Amino acid sequence: MNLSNRRLWLLGAIAITAIMIVTLLFAPANNKLNSGSTYNRAPDGYGAWYAFMSKRGIEMQRWQKTFADFAKNPEAKSSSTLLRIYSSSNPEAVSDTEENWVRQGNILVNLGVRASVSAAPFSTMHSASAGEIKIDTGRREAKYKKSVLGDDFGAIVWQKKLGKGIVYFAVAPHLAANAYQDFPGNYEFLARLVTRSEGEVPGIEGTEQALTLKLIQNSVDRQTQNQNKIRNKVWVDEYIHGYKDPEIIQREYGENLFTYLAKTPLLPILIQGIIILIVAIFAGWNRFGQPVTLSAPQVDNSEAYIQALAGVLEKANSTDFAVEIIGKAEQLQLQKSLLLGQASLETETLINAWAEQTGRKAAELEELLRSPSQKRRRLSDPDLLARLRKWEQIRQHLPSNRKE
Repeated sequence: MNLSNRRLWLLGAIAITAIMIVTLLFAPANNKLNSGSTYNRAPDGYGAWYAFMSKRGIEMQRWQKTFADFAKNPEAKSSSTLLRIYSSSNPEAVSDTEENWVRQGNILVNLGVRASVSAAPFSTMHSASAGEIKIDTGRREAKYKKSVLGDDFGAIVWQKKLGKGIVYFAVAPHLAANAYQDFPGNYEFLARLVTRSEGEVPGIEGTEQALTLKLIQNSVDRQTQNQNKIRNKVWVDEYIHGYKDPEIIQREYGENLFTYLAKTPLLPILIQGIIILIVAIFAGWNRFGQPVTLSAPQVDNSEAYIQALAGVLEKANSTDFAVEIIGKAEQLQLQKSLLLGQASLETETLINAWAEQTGRKAAELEELLRSPSQKRRRLSDPDLLARLRKWEQIRQHLPSNRKE
């Protein structure tokens, strides 16, 4: 294998491996469960917003365990925010464990809460202190809710105070998704919602909206405002998108990560990719040994001459010539075996010597020695083969070939 072919094999192996890795990394982006995940770089993901927050220096951390584990986490006991971006509409509900955690002075933000479809246009623009916000949903919640963002058709984002903390609900699951990178107001609005720095709550400009903002700000007591002068640590719930820590996988499935992956299509794909890569590397680097050039087989000139002569005689149908040549050669060999030398002997002398030493009938050998000179006829192929078998029988009865 020359150098160019070797490079081609290597590049092909690298390309196949890269395609498989990209497929494994980004295939979940098309999964409905992955919608809203900060690992997702598709239009419905939140990877860009996560990078936006990290660039600002906001302490962000992905959580890949259950909420019960989160509530026990010492780092999330107070002045923390948990952001949940649901893949599908989720009821406006808070469990007892969640409520207890929020009452300690924490913030829970739920995006993608179920609400009825109103008469509002699907796409609307809203002016807020965070900038222009684009909303792509006609769903609205009732007006009596403490709206943080809304219009005449109802609330888009609203809040519920629990003890020292607040729960925010939003009907728009894609409020700050990757598809809204051209609308900085959306990113800024969600950033203020989850950080709530110095007690600030993002609201809408205008008379009715300003009144709503005032109500929300008054609902946060002085102690909570003082606590929130320090920017909250923001946690993003990735557990709801199927991302789980190894200890959670073992707890839920009673197995390790490898056996968990063995039940998914990822492991066979990974194994196939490794096999293809290994084969390509061995083929490209000649790890099984250097290429061996096959040498031309050595030609036996005597055998080649005999084969050529036999072909010519067969085409010429010269069986009489073949019988004569074979008979002379066999006769000479017979003389040597009977210790009669190599000089030409009379036929009678050779026949008598053979009969005397072998104890066979003289007619057996006489038939072979005298036929060519007497009959001089062309033999058929079966007759020629029969004659060769007789010579073989003659040799078998020589003293040196007889079995004891």
